[in-house]
Amino acid sequence: MGTPEFAEFSLNRIILKGYNVVAVVTMPDKPIGRHRSVLSKSPVKRLAISLGIPVLQPESLKDENFLSILKSYNAHLQIVVAFRMLPESVWGMPKFGTINLHASLLPQYRGAAPINWALVNGESVTGVTTFFIRHDIDTGDIISQRTVEIEPADNVATLHDKLMIEGALLLLETIEQIIKGQVNKTRQSDIITERDILLKPAPKIFKETRRIPWHNNMDSVCNFIRGFAPYPGAWSELCTSDQKNMEFKVLEVEKQESVVKHASGQIHTDGRKFLDVAVADGYIRLLTIQPAGKKQMSVVSFLCGNSITKDDFFK
Repeated sequence: MGTPEFAEFSLNRIILKGYNVVAVVTMPDKPIGRHRSVLSKSPVKRLAISLGIPVLQPESLKDENFLSILKSYNAHLQIVVAFRMLPESVWGMPKFGTINLHASLLPQYRGAAPINWALVNGESVTGVTTFFIRHDIDTGDIISQRTVEIEPADNVATLHDKLMIEGALLLLETIEQIIKGQVNKTRQSDIITERDILLKPAPKIFKETRRIPWHNNMDSVCNFIRGFAPYPGAWSELCTSDQKNMEFKVLEVEKQESVVKHASGQIHTDGRKFLDVAVADGYIRLLTIQPAGKKQMSVVSFLCGNSITKDDFFK
């Protein structure tokens, strides 16, 4: 059960290992294109079709017809990777239960966007977890985990790929443990109590979530930007003296120390080669941006066709 590339990678590895995947459950095809007239298949569906595996795409996971078909496959185990929250009528169906692969070291970063929030919070280590699904999201008993280091140069794309690879390996190990009856479950509540840890959530991301907080320090702002780069993109509004304000996604930056100090969001630029934005303890130099409705570009290319004044600022 899964939809995006992250799930497709695990599905492929499970099939290559020789396990009998009797069916795939994925999201309904998504309308795309200017007129929303073309239906796009998920990566999981495309792989399943290429291998002749039956595909189920229910609008509702509580639909009686869907539940009847799913039950008819008599699966011993259900595996969930980057999918929807399941009702008990689904996750309670198989003999050996339903397991989930989550892109964090649970109980930390429960929620829809663990990769993004680990980067935003400046973590140096994250990982992947397999666990048995229960009623509350991402709270089931942990089966196994693998840690993954976060490098200073990592962004969402690079960390996603690291976790995708490690996650598939962890899933194969977990399946083998379940088959051999060698699962040692750990309750997340026990981990929280024993380590006396403060949980960090990973909630769903909305546009306003991604607005850049220029009032923070350099490290915090850089982590925030890479936590949404290259997608869905941290953004800010450029307020100009001629009141032709523009929205930008900021995709790549670097820190700039300076003795000159402006208020947070104020701009320091030569108008040709660099564009720096003041933060609490210095400046962030913008390197790659994407103006709304346009392709991403270097800041040098942007400055060639746009005039920025000392009175302009990012909000």
